[in-house]
Amino acid sequence: MANANRSHGPAPMHWGSALFVLIIGGFMAILDTSIVNIAIPKLESVFSVSTQEVQWVVTIYLLTLGAVVPLAGWLGERFGYRQVYMASLAVFTIGSALSGLSWSLGTLMLFRVLQAVGGGLIMPVTMAMLYRMVPRNQIGTAMGIWGVTAIVAPAIGPALGGYLVQYVDWRLIFYINVPIGILGFFLSLALVPPFAPTERLPLDSVGFGLSAAGLFGLLLGLSQGERWGWTSEPIVLIVAASVLLLVLFVLWELTVPHPLLDLRVFGHGSFAVANLITVVVTIGMFAGVFYVPLFLQTVAGYGALKTGLMLMPSALATALTMGLSGRLYDKIGAKPLVIPGLVILAYATYLLHNLSINTPVADVVFWLSVRGLGIGLTMMPAIAAGMSRVPPDLVATGSAINNIVQRIAGSFGLAALTAALVRQEAVHAVYLSSAYTPVSGVAQKLLQTLSRQLGLAGMLPPAATTVSLTLIHDQILETAFVMALDDVFVLAMAVTLSGIVFALFLRSFHTAPVAASSRGPSTRPQTGGVDPRETGDDRGTKSGSRSAS
Repeated sequence: MANANRSHGPAPMHWGSALFVLIIGGFMAILDTSIVNIAIPKLESVFSVSTQEVQWVVTIYLLTLGAVVPLAGWLGERFGYRQVYMASLAVFTIGSALSGLSWSLGTLMLFRVLQAVGGGLIMPVTMAMLYRMVPRNQIGTAMGIWGVTAIVAPAIGPALGGYLVQYVDWRLIFYINVPIGILGFFLSLALVPPFAPTERLPLDSVGFGLSAAGLFGLLLGLSQGERWGWTSEPIVLIVAASVLLLVLFVLWELTVPHPLLDLRVFGHGSFAVANLITVVVTIGMFAGVFYVPLFLQTVAGYGALKTGLMLMPSALATALTMGLSGRLYDKIGAKPLVIPGLVILAYATYLLHNLSINTPVADVVFWLSVRGLGIGLTMMPAIAAGMSRVPPDLVATGSAINNIVQRIAGSFGLAALTAALVRQEAVHAVYLSSAYTPVSGVAQKLLQTLSRQLGLAGMLPPAATTVSLTLIHDQILETAFVMALDDVFVLAMAVTLSGIVFALFLRSFHTAPVAASSRGPSTRPQTGGVDPRETGDDRGTKSGSRSAS
């Protein structure tokens, strides 16, 4: 395993160009998780299928992403990380081209699986490469730049997809990846350093089978639970079987000589704590990313393109803050950034509970932008702190686990918050309906107002009453939905605040820079193990020595 501790990469002053190339692949892979959502109505019409059927175009992509992530580390160590990245980029690009050529829903789903096989490997592989290329004292800056893709891509997706579907052709949402993928492939060949494979370890096929089946089933159950019913037989069986498979996976990985994912990584530094914070932030982030666009389109009546444009300022705020927080992390560590970031994210999420039918657009954009600041301060410093004590030979496992945790947290958070939304919507609808009985004064006054506004006065009383009561019923349901959304944001705020407890135990470790002239440009030994001088006392970076902050 001698090669495992060497990064065959550029000198520190040259890693920026390689990072730019890696961002290309990550951006495309994440963009495709959101850009297709906006095309669902169009795909229904093109293929003459129902919403439930076409939704699988999105779902199958996310399920496949989660299933292939555990393979990333083994493939990178076995064949070399640049080779795996380029192969993943090629598979993703070919899958994109074929998706654009699809002639039926079945072929589109098949090609989306191919697309996801490449896309699922890109993010964990690029993170592992990042930790091999970049000196530890600059990792915060690099992670801040790299992490922008995870925030900006989902925000751009709806706006870009809406424009292409509305004004050009739905096939462009797939074809757009092809020239970018080809460019990224050749840039990788020129600018990304080669990473020599380590020992030819055998594939833990049992571990991969257990993890792939368990993650696929768990993500399927979480994504379809609300639609099929949480207590329905299929969901109960799928979730129970998935949990059992994942438990067996953990037990197997702890005993096999060459595990697919070495779970000992949780014993290093703040890795476990950082992943708990990632869960909290992901749930808080999804509350805004999913439910605010839902409100803007179903209640406020904005189109997909305008909704996407309204989300852009928050993405830009996150991108700017994430770059700044990366630089600050290298100087002061994670805790001084993560705790204020969680407070800001929680406060801005609480502000969203003021949403109503009459909420000004400017207020919504401002609240989302403040949330973006909190996410930018929190997410990447927490991940960087978690990875800061992970030894080089476990970096691939750590990056894969980070990706798995984010996917499960997003699916679980969305499922839990949606269940709360449905429940609260029913509660509010019952409460509001009690005030609008046909003989109540409130109902009679509203009936008179609607009759005047809608020109129902000339209709016969039974017909006018029937139309008015239908409109009242619709208004009750809409109001109940908005009130339930407000409750969901309060719940998301509480979940976000709980992350502060975990942040108190977060420690980040830095390595003092080594003079570039003391080593060649491609033989830098990447240290990352435990040093007795790393005490984790949160006092910041100490000059000329390793320190914990």
